[in-house]
Amino acid sequence: MRTHGWSGTTPADDTEAVERIIAAARTAIERSGGDFTMAEIARDLGVTRQTVYRYFGNADALLTATALAETGRFLDVLAAHLDHITDPAEAVVEGIAYTLESLAADRYLGLLLSPGRAGVFSPGVTSDTARAFGRSILERFAIDWERAGITDTALDELVEHMLRTVQSFVIDPGRPPRRGVALRAYLTTWIAPALRELRP
Repeated sequence: MRTHGWSGTTPADDTEAVERIIAAARTAIERSGGDFTMAEIARDLGVTRQTVYRYFGNADALLTATALAETGRFLDVLAAHLDHITDPAEAVVEGIAYTLESLAADRYLGLLLSPGRAGVFSPGVTSDTARAFGRSILERFAIDWERAGITDTALDELVEHMLRTVQSFVIDPGRPPRRGVALRAYLTTWIAPALRELRP
């Protein structure tokens, strides 16, 4: 880790350096959305651009890492919202619908899921980052997946299917866009049956 710069207060280790870079990116996002540059982050931290690039290969990587770090709060809210649902099919339908409906209000979730610069799901819906995010959503559900007859392999495929569904709705919400009861009815018709087929 480089020891110069950092506005006179050098991080103790690489972990703290990453945390401080993400904190600076968070401030930049709050200030101007996702349109920040690595030079801006370096300037705010009092380091060179090369120092920031040592930890993050480009602005997109930093933007995604920052958004992922901030989505823990959303995942907690989602888990609380779904806590009373014990049917896997119902939980997945409501999880997708609630996530789609939260995009407009949650700045960091929007950065992750909306098409454009940061979008973890655009185009890499099957990337490791996207799959890890999707898996973290399912792990918050109040569902015993094994008891429901959904193996670990099937759970990975379910994550992929959910991500592809979310990506599709983000790219084209429909004309008119489905919301509320209509969105849940659509998802129940086309997604729930597949999950119910997996029941032992």
